[in-house]
Amino acid sequence: MSGQLKEVRLRIKSIQGTQQITKALKMVSAAKLRRAQDAILQMRPYARKLQEVLSDIVSNSDGDLGTNLATPRPVEKVLYFVITSDRGACGSYNSNIQKLARQSMKEKYPGPLAAKQITVWAIGKKGYEYFERNGFKVSATYKDIFLDLKFARVQEAAQAAIKAFMNKEFDAVEIVYSEFRNAATQVFKVESFLPIAKVEKKPGAKKADFIFDPSREELISELMPKILNTQLFKSVLDANASEHGARMTAMDKATENANELLRTLKISYNRARQAAITTELTEIVSGAAALQG
Repeated sequence: MSGQLKEVRLRIKSIQGTQQITKALKMVSAAKLRRAQDAILQMRPYARKLQEVLSDIVSNSDGDLGTNLATPRPVEKVLYFVITSDRGACGSYNSNIQKLARQSMKEKYPGPLAAKQITVWAIGKKGYEYFERNGFKVSATYKDIFLDLKFARVQEAAQAAIKAFMNKEFDAVEIVYSEFRNAATQVFKVESFLPIAKVEKKPGAKKADFIFDPSREELISELMPKILNTQLFKSVLDANASEHGARMTAMDKATENANELLRTLKISYNRARQAAITTELTEIVSGAAALQG
């Protein structure tokens, strides 16, 4: 019986130690989430408006735009930006992104386009480790962006993708990430990065009449790279906020589960202790009765 009590005591101490860790992780993630949330909420309207302007210009332009960034071509090689986290302890966050990336590869590029023709540029260590483990052609060049999250580093990745697309190393570029809604909700998305997609006009909609100054070609060639940089940076900021929200929610749930487990173990411990006391009293009474007899 004493051995059983000792085992339960050790389990209680172990769970209490784990609970302290989950509480600490929750508090750290809550602090980081506040800053990450402010960053993405300030960035999102600007990035969306830029993308809307560019898509409108591309959609309402006839003929050649003076750039091949908006020109679709037969897809033979594809580049995927897959944005995950550097650390775990955030529930199913990383696995959902990885699953969505593989599902997108299968649905959007079926048939002869095998895994070897799909290249993954992982942003975040978890994604890099997953795709390397599963035999994908994956690059580690940008996997450490979250260690020093700055626009310049994300811009470097975006410009490298643009250059590779223009050199016809890739025929399409996709971004897989999680869009931040709130601390408990993330929306996992796949966005087309290149070529720039045209907006489908509704039947009967009027064509916008733009007056360009400077010329349309000059304006587009200047705007396109900047808007693409902003699009990727927005996705990275969204993923950063989503990660901290997912981790805070997961650690809060883990703390609640630890509380429930502690309550159950304490009840078991008290029952075992009461049984041990009862046994000892029974032995004492039986011994005293035997001596009297």
